[in-house]
Amino acid sequence: MDAFTFPSYSIDFATGEVLFDYALTGPDCEQRFTEVITLPLPAEPVPDATAATLARVLELLHVVAGVSYYKAAAPSRLVLPAPLGAAAVELVTAVYTKGLAEYAYRNELPHVLELRPEVPSGTVDPAAPVDNSDRRPLSAVGGGKDSIVTLEALRRAGLDPVPFSVNPNHVIVSVNEASDLVPLAARRRLDPVLFELNAAGARNGHIPVTAINSLIAVATAVLHGLGPVVMSNERSASDPNLIWNGHEINHQWSKGVEAEGLLRAALAEHAGLTEPYFSLLRSLSELHIARLFAEIDRYDAVVTSCNAAFKLRDASERWCRDCPKCRFVFLAMAPFMPRARLTGIFGGDLLADESQIPGYRELLGIDGHKPFECVGEVEESVVALSLLAQQEQWRDAPVVRALVAALPDTAWQAAATSDVFTPGGDNHVPAPYAKALTALT
Repeated sequence: MDAFTFPSYSIDFATGEVLFDYALTGPDCEQRFTEVITLPLPAEPVPDATAATLARVLELLHVVAGVSYYKAAAPSRLVLPAPLGAAAVELVTAVYTKGLAEYAYRNELPHVLELRPEVPSGTVDPAAPVDNSDRRPLSAVGGGKDSIVTLEALRRAGLDPVPFSVNPNHVIVSVNEASDLVPLAARRRLDPVLFELNAAGARNGHIPVTAINSLIAVATAVLHGLGPVVMSNERSASDPNLIWNGHEINHQWSKGVEAEGLLRAALAEHAGLTEPYFSLLRSLSELHIARLFAEIDRYDAVVTSCNAAFKLRDASERWCRDCPKCRFVFLAMAPFMPRARLTGIFGGDLLADESQIPGYRELLGIDGHKPFECVGEVEESVVALSLLAQQEQWRDAPVVRALVAALPDTAWQAAATSDVFTPGGDNHVPAPYAKALTALT
């Protein structure tokens, strides 16, 4: 295959179904795909102006969601379906290069990092401006501590958030029920042909799924006449895992501040939205967010930040207790809540389990590099450990003792001067929402 193209897309306002067509093409063959995204429909008919804005958002989503199918062959040409403005082209380029950087690294495909889309010539009509800044926010819920902190910050500030998710699982449904808020949800169905190709040996790997889900959220907000989409991505999401061939490889690129800025600019340019999308927690560290979550107990019986748990056979199990995410979140929460509460949330005590030590050594930067997972920085793990070493309830835990003995003096010195609890860094949080976060922190 030498090119990836975008033949067409369509929406049915009677069902909310959006069909996105894609094609991998070569000299002698073509492989077609159709993805189905089902948006929740409002009770009232969709006004023409709303439909026009939605169409602009879906044009961006059509191109961005294509990464799922592009990666099956990673051709050298990416041929866009229509002219786009400079900001939209910049977003698409970054999604297919920086967003696929981990995929390129793992599959040894350096050409992906240099990919540049072919943009048809022509002009793009300016989008009609849409001032959505004063409308109710759509708050993305993943079931973990971060999105819960955002939801509660918005609620306590009187901003009346609407919870939102894509393909909500049992964890997300339980979190929404615990919130007592009425949620919206969209469905995304990948073409089954993609799974058949993967089973037959097609290339596979990590994609920037947050960029896709973010645009699905924006489409839902537009369709329902809501305001900005509010995410819960923290500042450490912007830091790379490693450098390869001169390029940063960041598992969380689509959660980072660069991706957020590119998406905001593309939506403002192409769809006319004045306040489309931002992350409320962008200025905070993971450790800071864990401390805020510890002050909220209404979600203890439903929260999970473990991606692997969604695949467990037993729906009552919310944590696998054997992955980098489980290890980090347990470590981050431990300094701020009673041991009995934390082990109740997790269904076990990771810091009493010596088999966890190798995984924690990676999180603390003693061995290897930062795991390809949504975890905090090495500095945050060291600070958390330093806090535990001072607490009677944790200092004698087997894992804590082993890690304290393994850390060099330089790490402790850095922890002593750390600013992980001081908000900072670039962010796009509007003033009314910044006040909501300040009230919580």
